[in-house]
Amino acid sequence: MKLWSSANLKHIILVLALAAMQPNAWAGDKVEFTRADSLLGIAIDGQPFATYNFSQDLPKPYLLPVRTPSGVVVNRELGDTSDADHPHHKGVWNSVDEINGIKFWKEDGPIRNISVRVIQSGGPIGIFEAINQWQHPETGEPQLTETAVVTIHANRLLVYDMLFTASHVAADFEDTKEGMFGIRVAPSMKEKNGGHVVASDGSETTQNCWGKPFPWIDYYGTVDGKTVGVAIMDHPANFRPSRYHVRDYGLFSISPFGNHAYTNGVEVAAPVHLKKNESLRLRYGMYFHDGDTKEGNVAAAWDQFVSSTAE
Repeated sequence: MKLWSSANLKHIILVLALAAMQPNAWAGDKVEFTRADSLLGIAIDGQPFATYNFSQDLPKPYLLPVRTPSGVVVNRELGDTSDADHPHHKGVWNSVDEINGIKFWKEDGPIRNISVRVIQSGGPIGIFEAINQWQHPETGEPQLTETAVVTIHANRLLVYDMLFTASHVAADFEDTKEGMFGIRVAPSMKEKNGGHVVASDGSETTQNCWGKPFPWIDYYGTVDGKTVGVAIMDHPANFRPSRYHVRDYGLFSISPFGNHAYTNGVEVAAPVHLKKNESLRLRYGMYFHDGDTKEGNVAAAWDQFVSSTAE
């Protein structure tokens, strides 16, 4: 496990250097940002891709909506009364239960944005940094400071490079299946409505993929008559392999913190303890595509994800 002292500047410089070295098949397209109040709009080749929502009135920041290259929105929309379970599943987000006993996944504790700044815009790769505090629900005391460097490639590969620092108090990550980096897919995409789940080794269905570690899993289905999908990718340099919380009702997430929960007790719990000022780095990819797993070139996007974040 990599435990770091805070090194946010080095973190950003490294991401920039690696991103700059990568060839990109979409090199003619530009990733550009537009900020308005507490919204950061992201456009690719002049077309809307995603919006980062970071208002202080929100229980946590999230990306919503997010679109494939053809413009199809793959998130469940907020307030969709036809698919209203688990209201804490918002867009693309990052949270986890059982941090110092607080269920951030369920939004018992707020995750407040401290700052958002654009690092790189106008080329085939766009980068922004978001700093968020995970706060105690009663006292407001920060339990974690999250520095997320988010890289958007023009082919709709999204890379979250996150540094979690116990900046104010020690932080315990307990064993739980409720986490960590995820998306709630559009209702028509979910497996219950004919969607498909395919893992990197060819495993299929949520039943066969849930709670298991894979380099990547792809979830695809039909939205507005078009086949579209989203893949989540685990980085090989993370401190342990992550497992997938992928459900037939449309939840799709990945977390390294649930070995006991995901295996129904077969594996022992392995909580993570950060002393004050220690940090933990996690990297995940999310890739939005048209077509099914093969048509969307998910395996090639995985190679791009790993090579673009190599050290």
